[in-house]
Amino acid sequence: MPDRRLLLLGGALALACGFFLFYGLGSGNRSFILGLRVSRLSTLLVVAVAIGLATMMFQTVSANRILTPSIMGFDALYLLMQTTLVFVLGPAGFAGLAAPMKFGAETVVMVLAALALFGTLLGQGRTDVHRMILVGVIFGVLFRSMSSFFQRLIDPNAFAIVQGASFASFGGVSGPLLWAAAAVLGVCLLVIWRMVPVLDVLALGRTTAINLGLRHRMASLGVLTMVAILVSVSTALVGPVAFFGLLVSALAHALMRSHRHALLLPAAAMIAALVLVLGQSVFERVLGLQSTLSVIVEFLGGLFFIWLLLKGRVR
Repeated sequence: MPDRRLLLLGGALALACGFFLFYGLGSGNRSFILGLRVSRLSTLLVVAVAIGLATMMFQTVSANRILTPSIMGFDALYLLMQTTLVFVLGPAGFAGLAAPMKFGAETVVMVLAALALFGTLLGQGRTDVHRMILVGVIFGVLFRSMSSFFQRLIDPNAFAIVQGASFASFGGVSGPLLWAAAAVLGVCLLVIWRMVPVLDVLALGRTTAINLGLRHRMASLGVLTMVAILVSVSTALVGPVAFFGLLVSALAHALMRSHRHALLLPAAAMIAALVLVLGQSVFERVLGLQSTLSVIVEFLGGLFFIWLLLKGRVR
């Protein structure tokens, strides 16, 4: 039955992708329009898969279904980097930055910051994961405060640029950046697939995992490294997305009704892709709106987060 559900998700995703590509194609320069749509669709798929997998794995390590990797301050660090660049270089200098260099630098900085946090605080105690999350929250508050300070010092035009960078945008991603992100995602997928048995054992809890012979600290650090890379690449590519992963992981658990990560991870990736592709299709093709999809997704995810807190559904 779970395998059949995965097949149904795959079929629905294929239909959604076809709808996104071919609906309203018109009779103009179809090859040019189709090329633009393929690029945007690829961006949606890369971001969806990265966020879906990262959130599911992070919740496994933290043993909590209401947490997402954004709680570690990835989005706050990204916004601080954008604000600092605008403050130092000015709007013209910021716009003149080479996109590949900016993408690479942002990804490396976020990954290194995450690894420094994980490697320093993830020790041998059972409370180390919770302490690491708490320190991540504190750093997130610090980064947001620093961003707010710099935003008060820049002129309104520069502030508008920073505000635009604070929301995820799935359009305008250049081909080289997309290929680079897809390549990193492909490597991560190979590594994560080999981690599936480890994730299943980690989900049993620290004590049980150690009794089964798992090196808990090394396994947790390896999973968190994959999470850091996926979230960093996704954030550097399109911008911060905080609550989207929470919504996706909850839907994956509700649909699959299984603790096997061989089912949960593909389900989370396909549900995330389905939500983004369908949402973008409805906004652009059906309603003809120019609103940012990430704003709606974050709004719904935030409402769902509040609902989880009120219901007390914490694993």
